[in-house]
Amino acid sequence: MENLADIALVGLAVMGENLVLNMESKGYTVAVFNRTVSKVDQFINGRGRGKRLIGAHTVAELCASLKRPRKVMLLVKAGRAVDDFIEQILPHLQPGDVIIDGGNTHYPDTIRRTALVEGRGLYYIGTGVSGGEEGALNGPSMMPGGSVEAWETVRPIFQAICAKADGAPCCEWVGANGAGHFVKMVHNGIEYGDMQLIGEAYHLMKDLLGMSPGEMHEVFKAWNEGELNSYLIEITRDILAYRNEAGEAVVEKILDAAGQKGTGKWTGIAALELGVPLTLIGESVFARCLSAQKDERRVASRQFTGPQKAFTGDRAAFIEDLRQALYASKIVSYAQGYLLLGEAAGAYGWQLNYGGIALMWRGGCIIRSAFLGKIKEAFEEDPNLRNLLLAPFFREKVASAQESWRKVVSAAVLHGIPVPSMSAGLTYFDGYRSERLPANLLQAQRDYFGAHTYERTDRPRGEFFHTNWTGKGGDTAASTYVV
Repeated sequence: MENLADIALVGLAVMGENLVLNMESKGYTVAVFNRTVSKVDQFINGRGRGKRLIGAHTVAELCASLKRPRKVMLLVKAGRAVDDFIEQILPHLQPGDVIIDGGNTHYPDTIRRTALVEGRGLYYIGTGVSGGEEGALNGPSMMPGGSVEAWETVRPIFQAICAKADGAPCCEWVGANGAGHFVKMVHNGIEYGDMQLIGEAYHLMKDLLGMSPGEMHEVFKAWNEGELNSYLIEITRDILAYRNEAGEAVVEKILDAAGQKGTGKWTGIAALELGVPLTLIGESVFARCLSAQKDERRVASRQFTGPQKAFTGDRAAFIEDLRQALYASKIVSYAQGYLLLGEAAGAYGWQLNYGGIALMWRGGCIIRSAFLGKIKEAFEEDPNLRNLLLAPFFREKVASAQESWRKVVSAAVLHGIPVPSMSAGLTYFDGYRSERLPANLLQAQRDYFGAHTYERTDRPRGEFFHTNWTGKGGDTAASTYVV
């Protein structure tokens, strides 16, 4: 059994290479394979030279090089490529062996693949891996789910290579079938929201306050030393300070057309399917879509003008208002993300550890921040907490930030500067704290044109009524349904 690998990894792109080197640095022997086989030799003879690595040129060779139970991790492009590799690998494995998908896979695919692989007597794990290139090499956040029987087989490796927060590994079992990839998807949706909110703060500093990148760098530096401390605030601080050879801020040379890989869109679709008002994250996705319409926006900018008002207030006071508005909006983003996790857990039968998820996100991942410790505390105090806004810490923070939040959003609207996510967060907060919304009129409209029925304030919930609004429609009502 000597010279056999502890685990295999398929896919030697940036994440794959760095994850292999991470595993090897923790004492594991790793077998590697890539569809373009020449990359195997390049890696073994390059970054992997002299390390405990086994290069394989075929899938059969890869599987034969592994200790039992075999563990094969895929880090390939989501979609058909994963299915193809599973089909290639299965004939070379035996009951009890484990296939691991470490890519950004859509969770319904993981649910399907778990059933397929388990049906062959093997185990399947779909694990979210967050942290980018640096995290993969030095310690990512990992969110595994799937065949729980496989967890003890992979746990030593996963918890050895993952990031640590206060000594605890940022990797714990999430739940059955697609739970791990669902949690990673929500992580990415929150990441979209965080990035958009930071971008809106930058936009207001730049176009409303007229601040230079150097001045903004100082603001983000100060923010990172307080309650907004996070990886994304930290890298924004550094980006704003970065200069090219000519001494120019590189950030101002970058085209304002954002890309995306689909996880934010998946989060929004899941929210619609489960009936969760994921408004802030949804707006962050749409903001990227709008940014991508650069040519159209260039044309429109020459045909429309907005307010030409100059800022006349106290700049330092506004920056503090902006800090509080950013923090309050961030709370709403996480509150909505956790609502989505809760609805999915009910729909798919997952037993999610919400405080544990926050702990997994505290190190290694893109949304890591001191803020997450407060989420963990909130769920420790109340495991049945429905909405983070109701936890004492977050309730107090949002309430105290309300005035600043409104000042910032009002100033943005009056000066024609778009803040879609920040304003969506405030609108959600106002809707959530309102005992009565105008949906009574909406229900009357639905009943008028479609006989969809309505409930009444003076009768118990669950009783439905129909009105013959025109005197011509009769008393027959449509079936009642809720999405």
